[in-house]
Amino acid sequence: MTTLIKICGLSTEAAIDAAASAGASHIGLVHFEKSPRHVTLEQAADLRRRTPASVKVVLLLVNASPELTQKAYRTVRPDVIQFHGTEKPEWLAIVKKHMPVEVWKAVGLRSADTLVNSRRFDGIADRLLFDAPAQALPGGNGVMVDWSLLAGQQHVLPWGLAGGLDPDNVGEALAATHAPLVDVSSGVESAPGVKDMDKMARFCQAVANHDQHRNPA
Repeated sequence: MTTLIKICGLSTEAAIDAAASAGASHIGLVHFEKSPRHVTLEQAADLRRRTPASVKVVLLLVNASPELTQKAYRTVRPDVIQFHGTEKPEWLAIVKKHMPVEVWKAVGLRSADTLVNSRRFDGIADRLLFDAPAQALPGGNGVMVDWSLLAGQQHVLPWGLAGGLDPDNVGEALAATHAPLVDVSSGVESAPGVKDMDKMARFCQAVANHDQHRNPA
């Protein structure tokens, strides 16, 4: 099995090119003004056009209004909208009904109870993304998730692991959780919002090394 890789918070054409070249399966564009990785919808649309067809584009929104959500979809035309706030299952269901787009929901993983509560998105979200609990920002804080909470879980929905991942620990995280997708942002930066091309390449290579070890030829 090949682990999917999402590199989030890209904001330049050079970063898009580097992520795609490194082997990312998904790139994330953040439309949230408080984030150092924020891009306008127009910038996101330009970056979306830059992204190779083989790489899926994820647009991240945080508690966006219905009007903004609709405008964001029409402007950017992402493959996925990732909701990273306190959005309810009912809202995600409405989005899926009216927009031909995958819907992901980020969940702050605090305890085993979080996994139970996340079941309310079953049959609605296309993927759950388990991240560290929100702090000053809802994501991209570089805080690690307690991987032991995910070990041995039987997941109903496709899912992914975020929170504090970097080139040096992603192999260990995959060995502990068997996550089908890993999501990195601050772990491949030289400064908040500034992607490091070498770190992105090393992150993707670490994932590839894990996959090769798990599935030897």
